[in-house]
Amino acid sequence: MRSYLLGLYEKSMPGTLSWKEKLEAAKAAGFDYVEMSIDETDAKLARLDMSEAEIEEIKAAMKGTGVPFGSICLSGHRRFPLGATKAEDRARSMEIMEKAIILAAKLGIRTIQLAGYDVYYEEGSEQTRADFIEGLKKSALLAAKYGVQMGFETMETPFMDTTEKAMEYVKLVDSPYLGVYPDSGNITNAKLIYGGTPSEDLQTGKGHLVAVHLKETVPGKYREIPFGTGHVDFQAIADTAFALGVRRFVGEFWYKEGTDWAKIQKEANDFLRGYLDKAEAK
Repeated sequence: MRSYLLGLYEKSMPGTLSWKEKLEAAKAAGFDYVEMSIDETDAKLARLDMSEAEIEEIKAAMKGTGVPFGSICLSGHRRFPLGATKAEDRARSMEIMEKAIILAAKLGIRTIQLAGYDVYYEEGSEQTRADFIEGLKKSALLAAKYGVQMGFETMETPFMDTTEKAMEYVKLVDSPYLGVYPDSGNITNAKLIYGGTPSEDLQTGKGHLVAVHLKETVPGKYREIPFGTGHVDFQAIADTAFALGVRRFVGEFWYKEGTDWAKIQKEANDFLRGYLDKAEAK
């Protein structure tokens, strides 16, 4: 049995699939769990208000397939950020946070990945940063109440595009329930700007790395780059993550209509496990 788990990003498959079909697809491709997406669309945000019957349906799907939803990618805060200038948007942001934590607790989900933005569609300021920090502190107490781990994704904007920057806020909040969930592709692009290596950046999060997103990028582009066609050094990322105690990883890539998505998922699993298995063996 491997010493690590490799999850699959939900958006790598058609949205028309049922919960059970998504878990079956992940299993067929060789993944250990699925990372649920709660993004900024109304449809995905509506998941936060699922009925008990819908939650039981997901639990039944997990039990029936033997594959769990192991984490949530909570990118809905892009639309309603913790540092929003409007009070009503900040209130909605906290509502999203609390409901996501409660949903995770009900489903047995261990980890929520947070978007590392104070604001996204607005101009940031000292006030948006202060409100962001205040919201984070409240969020950490909610996470502590329900026993759910949160981790910042390193993003594609300068506000929090490195592990080192994310750690500034982890230290400010100072809670065992807030860590960093770095994105391999994003930190690779960031180090082209700031210098140094992604491995050096990961080391700044020692003791606080919740999991790692394994995603491919090319300079200046952050998504929908096929694995093996970009510049991410996956072996260096895997080796460093293992040395730092990380044992949960998620392959992040996107479904494209008209493609053989099941084949792409299997190829992604083989590609990523090739690096992770080598790191594990060291």
